[in-house]
Amino acid sequence: MGMVEGKVCLVTGGASNPGLGHAIAHKLASEGAIVIVTDVDGEGAALTAAEIVAAGGRAQAWEQDVTDEAAWDATIERIGSEHGRLDVLVNNAGIAILKPLPELTLADFNRQMLVNMTSVFLGTQKAVAIMRETGAKGSIVNMSSVAALVGVPACSAYSAAKAGVLGFTKTIAGETAADGIRCNTIHPGLIDTNMQRQSKVDNPDEDVKLNSAIPLGYVGRPQSIADAALFLASDLSSYMTGAQLVVDGGLINQ
Repeated sequence: MGMVEGKVCLVTGGASNPGLGHAIAHKLASEGAIVIVTDVDGEGAALTAAEIVAAGGRAQAWEQDVTDEAAWDATIERIGSEHGRLDVLVNNAGIAILKPLPELTLADFNRQMLVNMTSVFLGTQKAVAIMRETGAKGSIVNMSSVAALVGVPACSAYSAAKAGVLGFTKTIAGETAADGIRCNTIHPGLIDTNMQRQSKVDNPDEDVKLNSAIPLGYVGRPQSIADAALFLASDLSSYMTGAQLVVDGGLINQ
């Protein structure tokens, strides 16, 4: 039996490879979950699901814009119709537009808030509703960042959104505890994903500084975040809610 055997798990932003959602979807499936992978890139999500199935896991892939409430309604309704419940939601979809304050436009700021924060509100609200309806003692895992905990130059809008995810999650944890629904955050540091590789281009000086400041001496792999997500999705973390799990090689422990 796997750590999440038979649990119905929704992972957003699962198309990009290497990426956190991609790794999390694979990890949950390898531990027995039924995984629904969604992404605005429907073809990429389908590829992730196909990889999981080829490895002997159970997965489906649906195209979803996480900033669209109607798309969330349709996703949750389909999960309810096809699987009868939702046990785990991993709100992973996100973007980063890294610019110093004078160069950051209102459109840049609003886009990051919409994708990184509003989507988490929508997903959490819809997931809590179906979990309460079906009596599922579910787990919601919201992807934040170490940028929510410390200042990182050129990350003001990204940090604001990720700090919002942290505060939001702590509040929802209190609101849903009586239902047996847990809500926690993961705070990755520097992880080798496509988004992190782009940040090297957008913010090269800061990337060099951060890399040299990691006590463990190396950039993390997506699998490290997938392991954290598995822990929070599983019953091993049954007494954890409103917690922030930092996975950063010691980067902010300075």
